[in-house]
Amino acid sequence: MTQVFRLPFQDRATHPLAGATVLQLIPDLEENAAARAAIDVAAALGEVGARALIACVGGRLAGELQAKGGIFVPFPSRTKNPLVMALNTRRLARIIIAERADVVHVHSRALAWVAYGATRMTATPLVTTFRSGRQGSNPIAIRYNSVLARGEAVLADSNYAAALARELYAPAEGKIRVVYQGINCRIFAPETVTPDRVQAVRRHWKVAPHEQIVLVAAPVRHASSHKTLIEAARLLSRSGATGVKFILASGGKENSALNHGIDRAIAGEGLQGIMYRAVLDDRPAAYLAAAVVVTPATEAPGFAETAIQAQAMGTPVIAANAGDAPEVVLAPPRVAEPLRTGFLVKPFDAAALAVAIANVLCLGASAGSQLSFRARQHVEAHFSTERILAGTLDAYAVLRHGGGR
Repeated sequence: MTQVFRLPFQDRATHPLAGATVLQLIPDLEENAAARAAIDVAAALGEVGARALIACVGGRLAGELQAKGGIFVPFPSRTKNPLVMALNTRRLARIIIAERADVVHVHSRALAWVAYGATRMTATPLVTTFRSGRQGSNPIAIRYNSVLARGEAVLADSNYAAALARELYAPAEGKIRVVYQGINCRIFAPETVTPDRVQAVRRHWKVAPHEQIVLVAAPVRHASSHKTLIEAARLLSRSGATGVKFILASGGKENSALNHGIDRAIAGEGLQGIMYRAVLDDRPAAYLAAAVVVTPATEAPGFAETAIQAQAMGTPVIAANAGDAPEVVLAPPRVAEPLRTGFLVKPFDAAALAVAIANVLCLGASAGSQLSFRARQHVEAHFSTERILAGTLDAYAVLRHGGGR
């Protein structure tokens, strides 16, 4: 049975956040990582006797937020127009004062500038979330992104992100906390997925019973990473590898022009019979259906979530060795071979990726079982929702009682 880290919540009346009001800002309440994280935090705040508000334009998850004890506050959160953002700063300041918010937590860049201005006006502690890949590629982008490192508490989603935050904004030193991205280890657990669900995925993808699946489940953002995978598939096919299907899975919302370009590249290599795109609906079952999950992108926004989820299901992961990947997927030389939880390859190296895929597909039963066990342990120890919520609420509690300012 999967063991998960339990929150050390105290009695509601004695918890440091009892009676506090925490206001979170996100772009919307649609199905996305920021909304899910904010709702989880709101539910945890309710458990300790705090009042949890989420300000945004709303969305389909508003009902779930309210069912879990959170309060939706309508706010025009999607604009990037500088004039409207200036007006929103004053709107948010009025909300902070009216709701008597003790802490404000912002989850996105554009909103961070609004939140930064409003919390300076109201002398309210600000928490920012700083994710990997937010360093920017030019001075303007670096300046724009640096606001995510200006909170009284900066929650970096990896040690790699923490180093970027220090580089962008030196005064952030001493305010940074590493709070990894979390997943629900009760949903992403092998024992919770029935064989029927796995078979349904394979049938939907038209994969024969004897065929092994190489699954790419991270969002499509740039064609370069998929070109590497296509080249690796070509190398494997021409080396005589058979019985393998490459599934480029998605949620159906990716850039259509980019998808068409990937389809043309697949056809250009003559791989239509073994490589194709498919919609990914049931992620836990899809991971169990796969023999290996590949995340070839070096800066894909969904990389960490995909790699964490797949490891939680015990499916081998191959990732590009860049950014925070060595923290998410443990592999030599960062750890000794007996501690490996997955495989890292040089970015954009198709030959190395092909070799790694071939090696994983040839893993014996004993080696595969040991790898799966270590991967699940790694996720449960560092990336469970409960552990992430404990770290987040601790940051709020410190600020509420005068720390960090």
